[in-house]
Amino acid sequence: QVQLVESGGGLVQAGGSLRLSCAASGRTFSSYSMGWFRQAPGKEREFVATIRWSGSRTYYADSMKARFTISRDNAKNTVYLQMNSLKREDTAVYYCAAGRIATMDPNDYDYWGQGTQVTVSS
Repeated sequence: QVQLVESGGGLVQAGGSLRLSCAASGRTFSSYSMGWFRQAPGKEREFVATIRWSGSRTYYADSMKARFTISRDNAKNTVYLQMNSLKREDTAVYYCAAGRIATMDPNDYDYWGQGTQVTVSS
């Protein structure tokens, strides 16, 4: 069992940056791939980025590849999402998730956090 708690969301102006964190409980965190997803009002949940259990490989949605960076610290049981050059369309609830493989499909993830709101103003 893995419990995930996101933090770091908030209100930021367009062009600004935020760093989201996702703290995991459980001794097996380092064996899970971790993903970030987001969901805007009235839209489906959208893949943002994922990272393998070792941190050796990362994958991004094309629209966010140049602006977002996913990383993890297995010693701290934490995964991060650094978001730069934020745009209004990045406004959403951001979720972290844990799964056995690093994929873009939310159905492949077994555990989810409660989400953290990111609001980008113009």
